[in-house]
Amino acid sequence: MADVKKIATRDSYGNALKELGAEHEDLIVFDADLAGATKTGVFKKAFPDRHFDCGIAEADMIVAAAGASTMGLVPFASSFAMFAAGRGFEQIRNSVGYPHLNVKIGATHGGISVGEDGASHQCCEDFALMRSIPGMVVMCPSDDVEARAAVRAAYEHQGPVYLRFGRLAVPVIHDEATFSFAIGKGEVLREGTDVAILATGLMVAEAVEAAKTLAEEGISACVVNLCTIKPLDEELVLQVAQKCGKVITCEEHNIIGGLGEAVCALLSEKCPTPVRRIGVNDEFGHSGPAAALLKQFGLSAEHIVEVAKDFCK
Repeated sequence: MADVKKIATRDSYGNALKELGAEHEDLIVFDADLAGATKTGVFKKAFPDRHFDCGIAEADMIVAAAGASTMGLVPFASSFAMFAAGRGFEQIRNSVGYPHLNVKIGATHGGISVGEDGASHQCCEDFALMRSIPGMVVMCPSDDVEARAAVRAAYEHQGPVYLRFGRLAVPVIHDEATFSFAIGKGEVLREGTDVAILATGLMVAEAVEAAKTLAEEGISACVVNLCTIKPLDEELVLQVAQKCGKVITCEEHNIIGGLGEAVCALLSEKCPTPVRRIGVNDEFGHSGPAAALLKQFGLSAEHIVEVAKDFCK
């Protein structure tokens, strides 16, 4: 994929906010002293009067965003995933989720691919935390095109939304001219009959590459992109599970509490299906180059191929 255009979805987030800000005067942005890293600085440069730096006080930022939403504004509260979802969890639950306020949380630097920042910043628990809040929409876009569409969809959605973006530049796999996006809807990127690979975030591109390799070895893999982890596209998941009879889930998140568990819960109740979960195996990360860490933790096309071949014996 060396010749494929690559963009970090955190850059997509900043660009989407700027574009939406020009269209909607009620959109405002809060940040917690990380505007350069979260890329909300792009919005700040264009609309300085609508960008508010709350300092290193994520809990206060969430409460401020909650208050702003009650005034008819549409706030996007932004920080690293570890701080937005982790440090701000109580405020998100009680001040945003419980009253079901129209607050959008833009969490960047999610997962192992934060790289050199190390375990303290490599948030692999945010899907689990945010999925547990009633009424919270949870999304993790796979590339630049989908990320910008997800931000727009979040603005248009009435209610709380959690969006996770990445630091690492990832391949652009969608054609903007033909791409359509809807919260709660997945998409089949590649048809297959032997195994269904359900992926989210940066693992989508890896799943596509894995499917190509598997095809060369006689294994037909269906690849499904699930940007929306909650609400899950249950109809699509059940459809591909029934068709293929085997499911692999792929996420840059702990295998506990994320996409894999959401899929397993659905299938165990409505369509018992053998499942293999690929993700971070209930362990902390550590500092290192992002690409190397992804391979080390099994978050790669090569590992998906290994799991699928063993699964399909």
